[in-house]
Amino acid sequence: MFEGLRLFAQEFMGFMTFGTIFAVLWATQLGIIVGMLPGLTATMGVALMTTLTFKMDAGNAVLILVCMYVGAIYGGSRSAILLNIPGTPANAATAVDGYPLSKQGRAGEAIGIATVGSFIGSVIGMLFLAFFTPLIGNVALKFLSFEFMWLAIFGIVICGNLTAPKDPLKGWIAGFLGLFVAMIGMEGIHAYVRFSFGTVALSGGIGLIPAMVGAFGFAELMTVMKHPKYEVVKTKINRVIPRFRDIKRYWKTIVRSGIVGTFIGAVPGVGEDIAAWVSYDMAKRSSPDGDKFGTGVVEGLIAAEAGNNACVAGAMIPVLSLAIPGSAPAAVLLAAMFIHGIRPGPLIMIESPSFVYSVVAMVMLASTAMMVLGLSMVRPLVKVLMVPRQKLMPIVFVLCVVGAYAITGRIFDVGVMVVFGVIGYYMREMEYPVAPLVLGIILGDILDKNLRRALIISDGSILPFFTRPISLVLFIITLLTILSKVSWFKSWMGSMRNGVVSVFRKG
Repeated sequence: MFEGLRLFAQEFMGFMTFGTIFAVLWATQLGIIVGMLPGLTATMGVALMTTLTFKMDAGNAVLILVCMYVGAIYGGSRSAILLNIPGTPANAATAVDGYPLSKQGRAGEAIGIATVGSFIGSVIGMLFLAFFTPLIGNVALKFLSFEFMWLAIFGIVICGNLTAPKDPLKGWIAGFLGLFVAMIGMEGIHAYVRFSFGTVALSGGIGLIPAMVGAFGFAELMTVMKHPKYEVVKTKINRVIPRFRDIKRYWKTIVRSGIVGTFIGAVPGVGEDIAAWVSYDMAKRSSPDGDKFGTGVVEGLIAAEAGNNACVAGAMIPVLSLAIPGSAPAAVLLAAMFIHGIRPGPLIMIESPSFVYSVVAMVMLASTAMMVLGLSMVRPLVKVLMVPRQKLMPIVFVLCVVGAYAITGRIFDVGVMVVFGVIGYYMREMEYPVAPLVLGIILGDILDKNLRRALIISDGSILPFFTRPISLVLFIITLLTILSKVSWFKSWMGSMRNGVVSVFRKG
């Protein structure tokens, strides 16, 4: 523990230069702007920024991306409160009580409380990031190819399960579609070309960044074009900095939401929107004013914002310890780390233990900048919401094209971006979640290599996949996750539970 504190202090002090602080401020500010503009999501912002940091030093590039990530998730609360239009999906729960507060003439108070709640939630997530990442990393050192194969499947199953709660089958279909896309091109062991259909460009596989920029950025652009023009709410920005007693009154809600958001973020592929809704729901259930939620209750607003910002740090826990993203923006961040030569995963605590605490310091700096800028730049930033959408979308389109082209300089990747944009658009129209698709592309290489490597180790036997202790646990958890959504299994479990209860009552 003391060694961790020493490494954190060392990394934190290393960032205390004028150039680094300036980069933190402008990247966080840009993230807030991206997040608050409806149609620009955190994932799109991080993906586009990844292409612009390609020539930067690895440490500075990751710092800028973390600041963009933190700022964008927070920034979406502005449009949610003022327009009732969440800037990002993570801020949908914020609008439920934030917009009614704005209509009551308390927009400044709502923005201030959302800012402080976001900061505290982010700090809670940062503490868990610092504590759990080394622990999980040490446990993950016991993983072999058998366990990593099950971990990849579990990531797809749980992501599909939670991003499509009404019909998990749609989430699983999207996830396994991503796995199939990842199989295109040369495989990683013998360099055999698969599914290229004689096309040289496809033999190198589908690029992760063009696919992500298309699925999230270009698809979002197409979706936004369908929406009617929005109007800025005519409200007076009053007192912004919240009173200490207002924050102290809800400290239990903030801490609970921070913990819940962090643990939901650590689940592969779930994301900040689920964290915000779960935190909001728990606050509503435990609050004496629960029946008033949705009419402008401060507790509901602060619970949603603490939850989604804590999820940011939580989503980085599996990124660093297992090389599996906890959310869609974290997936882009993981890809950026690989692009810059950083190898997160079980070996990171051996190869580069200081990098974990460097990321913790980055989250701390980004959270601090978020709170300072969030409280001091309210009035000028509200004017950004008045930018006409018809002027904004062409800029987004140009960034999508440049972002897809910049990594390898191939026109083919621009075509990939457009194709995945169309696919992502129609997936949204048919209510298929896009996050499992991207997660499948990321995990496909892990699944493919480890499945065949495990079969080589076991001489073709599949028994070790079910007899090794950790593999067996992962298999059972994955199976139960699938069965929990099957109607006959749920009814059977319900009858079993009722039978056990009746036995205890008779006893």
